Amino acid sequence: MTLTPTTVTTPTGPPAAAVFDRVVEAGDGILLTVPSGGRLRIVDLHGNQAVDTLFYDAADIGHRYSAFDTIREQGAVYLTTGSRLISNRLAELAVITEDTCGRHDTIGGACAQESNVIRYGEHTRHLHACRQTFLAYGAAAGIGQRELGHNINFFMNVPVTAAGDLKFDDGLSAPGKYVEVTASRDLLVLISNCPQLNNPCNGWNPTAVQLLGWW
Repeated sequence: MTLTPTTVTTPTGPPAAAVFDRVVEAGDGILLTVPSGGRLRIVDLHGNQAVDTLFYDAADIGHRYSAFDTIREQGAVYLTTGSRLISNRLAELAVITEDTCGRHDTIGGACAQESNVIRYGEHTRHLHACRQTFLAYGAAAGIGQRELGHNINFFMNVPVTAAGDLKFDDGLSAPGKYVEVTASRDLLVLISNCPQLNNPCNGWNPTAVQLLGWW
C-alpha cells in the first residue's frame, strides 16, 4: 500500500480522455493532488457506497475544508451540483460541477474504531475504519489527527429528522452514478473508500469506486 501523494502531469492525449484513472477498493484510500481548474470525478461503480473525502489547500494543510462554513454559506445541509466547498478561512476550495446522484452528506462524519464501539458494540473495535485510512494516507503530507476535520461523505444518505436527529439510511446512489468536483486552487484530496459494515451506508457490502481526473 503506497502512502505517497499521487500527482498526475498534463495529458498528451485527446482532451476527452481522463489523465487519471484509478479504482479504489473498499477499505482503501488515496492522497491525490488536483491542480487548480482540475476536475475530479468519483464514480460509484456498484451503487450504495460511501466515499469519505477531505480537501486541503496544497500549499497549506492548515487551510482545509469546513463542513460548518460550507453549510452556513450555502444555507443547505446537503451538497449537490453548484455547492461551493468552503474552507475554515472562508475561501472557496472547490465546486461540485456535476452530480448524477442528487445529494451528498457532510454532517455524518467518518467512521472510527471508537465511534464504532459506541454505536455498535465492543465486538466492532478492531474493524477497519475511515479514520485509520485518513491517517495512513495523510501522513505523507503531514496530515495527522489535528488536521482531520468533518469530511464529505459522497453518495452517503444521512437524513435529518424533524427533531434534528441523524439517521444512516440506504444510499440514494446506483451503479455508475458519479459526482464531479472542480478545484478552485491547488488541492490535496484525501479519500477513504468507506469499509463500514454496521450500518446501511454501504448497503451492508462495501464496494470499489473509480476516480477519474482531467487536468
